[in-house]
Amino acid sequence: MLFQIIPEKFFSILSTGNKKLYWECIYKLFTIMSNQLSFGVKREDITDELIYYFDSEMSMEIAGDEDAAENSFRDSRDKANFIIRRLADCGWITIETDNNHEQKVYFLDYSIEILRTLVSITKHERIEYQGYIYTIYNLLRGSNENPGIALQQIYENTDKLITGLKNLNSNIKKYIDELTRHATVKEIMDALFNDYMLNVVDKAYHRLLTSDNVAKFRPEIISRLEGKKTDTRYIERASKEIAEITEMPLEEAKEKVYDYLRDIRDAFLNMDNILEEIYRRSTQYQKSAVNRARFLLSTSEDVQGQIKEILLYLNEEIEEMELDLGSIYQYDFIDNLISVYTSGVMDEASFYVPPVSKGVFLPEEMQDHIIDADARRKKFEAMQEKLRNVISVQSISDYVSKALGDKPVIDAASLPLLANEDVLRLIYIRLYGQRRRMGYSVKVKDKVLVNGFTFRNFEIWKA
Repeated sequence: MLFQIIPEKFFSILSTGNKKLYWECIYKLFTIMSNQLSFGVKREDITDELIYYFDSEMSMEIAGDEDAAENSFRDSRDKANFIIRRLADCGWITIETDNNHEQKVYFLDYSIEILRTLVSITKHERIEYQGYIYTIYNLLRGSNENPGIALQQIYENTDKLITGLKNLNSNIKKYIDELTRHATVKEIMDALFNDYMLNVVDKAYHRLLTSDNVAKFRPEIISRLEGKKTDTRYIERASKEIAEITEMPLEEAKEKVYDYLRDIRDAFLNMDNILEEIYRRSTQYQKSAVNRARFLLSTSEDVQGQIKEILLYLNEEIEEMELDLGSIYQYDFIDNLISVYTSGVMDEASFYVPPVSKGVFLPEEMQDHIIDADARRKKFEAMQEKLRNVISVQSISDYVSKALGDKPVIDAASLPLLANEDVLRLIYIRLYGQRRRMGYSVKVKDKVLVNGFTFRNFEIWKA
């Protein structure tokens, strides 16, 4: 049971009115203790650090909630001691007195694990997937001095790799759901390039599909797993070592070894399904983002443009009146836009349509219209120009190939950027640069301002 290990009041300090203050103090203490030989520091040193924090202009005041209501703080020392007592009461830290009557403050083992997770979340740390693959690969190729320990490490790294990929898949779904919250082109492009592309695609996933593709390592990984499965001596040694470590019977340890080998093998065989799902969702998100941006950029007076203006206006009204989509019927002006009526049917005879005389048909002479050759040529050129401007994977590849010429690399900022069509083409070049077999790749650089358009510049490298 979880609360047989973690005290019931453990998370209470992170749900009070002082939760931000508690977290700042916990993080400060954790940072200090991380630089020591152990997660323990003299209480007086901890108190001095918290006093320094409360004396600084960056500190937060302790609100008068149920935790602090019965305390009156004369100075920063009182506040520091109160924080230490609360952390100890809730099970985050323990205070011990040594033989010299000196008190030391220690983080408990479960506190350290939880803190490491919370800190990684606040720092937006991402999993380096290829690191797990390298570890698995090298452990399988290494010596068999400790086969049981090595097998456990391989299994744990495989589990972390699969869990990380599944989390990435779920995160892309979150980005897709949040896309509808962005009301302007700037917000959409910022979410796509400054958040999604940098934090999800560029940091690890792109390398997992290209330079560090799992397919490079998988055949040998699976081959070595199959070899170990049929190696009687390896099975016996690994089983004996795991039995000693986990204190389980030898036969049960042997079953555990076979389970490890089978699960690791199955994970690598089925990994393509996860990667394909991630690729599909990633493409869906990028396509949805660009389509939404193109929709907002369209300013035509045709039916599509008018519908766009109506929908944008409705969205503004919904946000201003804080209505949900189910309350849209409250708008009176919608009755003037759309007319809905009912029709009743008495019986099947109601569908009867009486014949109507159409009179006598009088044919008319058809005139031959000779199309001017010059007009035909202009119409043909206009159609060709329209086809050239259609954005597709092939057109983007051809455009980049022409722009690169004989050069190995060019800056995106050097491309023409005068109209909305140029902006869309630049967006697609950046997006398609993450795909396989595109003939080029991209490397992100710093933000630039070109002809009134601000964007994160990137290099386009010939593949």
